[in-house]
Parts: sequence; C-alpha cells; structure tokens
Amino acid sequence: MKHLEKLLVLPMLIVAAFIACSSDDASPAEESISDTNYDITPILSKFEGIGLSYAINGSTITFTTQDLPNHTSPYYPVSNPLYEDYNGTNANWNQNPNMISTQNIVFAISLHPKEAASKQSTSLGPIGISRNGVVFFNQYAGPNRPLTNEIDSFDQWLGHPQQSGQYHYHIEPVYLTQEFGEDAFLGLLADGFPVYGPKENGVVIANDDLDIYHGHTGATVDFPDGIYHYHITSQDPYINGSGFFGTPGNITN
Repeated sequence: MKHLEKLLVLPMLIVAAFIACSSDDASPAEESISDTNYDITPILSKFEGIGLSYAINGSTITFTTQDLPNHTSPYYPVSNPLYEDYNGTNANWNQNPNMISTQNIVFAISLHPKEAASKQSTSLGPIGISRNGVVFFNQYAGPNRPLTNEIDSFDQWLGHPQQSGQYHYHIEPVYLTQEFGEDAFLGLLADGFPVYGPKENGVVIANDDLDIYHGHTGATVDFPDGIYHYHITSQDPYINGSGFFGTPGNITN
C-alpha cells in the first residue's frame, strides 16, 4: 500500500512544479509586450517635406501633412514646377485619371510604441507616414484586391494618387531610398514603429526574414539598442502584412 501511495504522489509533485513554473515565467510574447520601453524621439528630426509639420504633446506626436510629394510626378498639374512626364522603366505604365491635390491628414502616434496584446488589421487608406510627408497605404488596391494591375499606374517614384488626389506609396518609395539609402529610415506606421528600406546591414531583406506583420526586432542606426521595425520588401505585402504590430493611433483625413 505504501508503495502505491508513493507512485500516486510523484505525478502530483511533477504537475505542481509545472504549474508553479508556468505562473512564474511569462511567455516570450508577454515579456515583449511588458518589458519594452521604446522611444521614437530620435527619428523625428528626419521628417521634412512640403506642408509637413509635427508637434509633441506629452507622449503623443501629432503629424499634420498636406501629402504633397517633394519629388517630380506626371500626376502633378502641368503648371506645377514638380510636374514631369513619366520616365520610369515600366513598359506597361498607364497613367490613372487622378491628379495630386493638397490634403489635410493628421496622425496622432505614440512616442513610446509597444506591442499590442490584440493586433488590428490595416485598413484601406493611410496606414502610416513617410519621412517626406507622403502617406503609406497597405498592399491592396481595394478590399482584398491585390496591386497586380494598379502597379502599372505608379509613377517613376512608385507612387500615385487615388480619386480624391491623395498621393501615396504602396511599395518601396524609390525617391527616398535613392536619396537616403536602401537601409534608411523611411517613415512610421500609425502604431509608432519605424519603417526601413529593403536592406539591413547591406543584405536584402526577404519576406521570410520577417514576421507576419512584416517586421522584426533588432538594432538599427537610429536605435542601436534595438527596436521592433518594419521593412519594405519587393514582394507582397511590401510594407505591412497581417496588421499592426502595435496599437495604431488616430488618423484623420
């Protein structure tokens, strides 16, 4: 009988030890949510563009942009000094009927982004702001409609305007990567996490190098202690995958 009691007690001790360990040790996801202390202040001075301004109020940075590219485009009116005929490399280029017009888009973004416990999908329309004030859109031309045909309307800098004249980038903004480098900081998504170019440490980033949100955690030139950041790649979803890694702020346009 005593031998049987010992056999019953041993499994109970193992279970108790497992429960104790589980309650004391947070999962990696829980640790990443609670232990990060990011501050995106160091990159704010990199934002400069036509009709672009920002203001800090407590722990929030508010960007206001007219969404006017500081580079040439065939989508500017001919009278605009930045008008330029299409001179890109897409043999199938087909200009859409829209023209760039002045916008008033406001992003209220946290200065201290952190991973969201519950992830939110990106929506159609602005999901972030590039360092020259042009907005980022996600990987869709419309509800669940890929960019396959729409890409042919992108100008020589790989942006275009939609029906209300809102110019935007769905994919790599090559004006910025030519100007600042393919591994450079390119902007922020609405959750406050930075967007970088298609290279890191001189190596081209592939989708397989990133998580489902199209980012990863690591050191950058701007954040040598490491930060979660997105990368623009040459394949769908280009800028962002299955939603925001953090909690997006308010966007009005």
